[in-house]
Amino acid sequence: MTAASAETQDLRGCLGRFATGVAVVTFDGFAGGEVKRHGLTINSFTSVSLDPPLVLIAVQRTVRAHALLAGRPFAVNVLAAEQRDLAMHFAGRPNTEPTWIEGRHAPRLAETASWFECTPWTEHDGGDHTLFLGKIERFDLRPGPCLGFADGTFFTIPEPT
Repeated sequence: MTAASAETQDLRGCLGRFATGVAVVTFDGFAGGEVKRHGLTINSFTSVSLDPPLVLIAVQRTVRAHALLAGRPFAVNVLAAEQRDLAMHFAGRPNTEPTWIEGRHAPRLAETASWFECTPWTEHDGGDHTLFLGKIERFDLRPGPCLGFADGTFFTIPEPT
């Protein structure tokens, strides 16, 4: 391992100490000449503005979904504690086919803790990522604990009492 790659791994480990929620971005995109549903597990998701209502997702440029997402409406699906399999499915370890819901702007996943249907607002260069801002068009939530991630491990974020 080179000094540069060791430093990158150390930086990744330091950043991984910050606990996040887990979300899956879903959208319809063209692949193989036809429109298909796509999803991508992310932990870089944040609210940006309430007026207008904006959220930000960061997507690594090297993932296949990156090019398919540009300029497309998308949904951010915040995963519930029991949805670890969905996180793994959309992180490149396919397992049980998810249950989809046809949204007005983008397809969503069933039974998530919350969801946001977004239309494209703007995109920004974020180094090896693209920062996609979406305008929230529709949203909802359900009660219950959420799925969290830190130090390479999933955990449950309890619902506040």
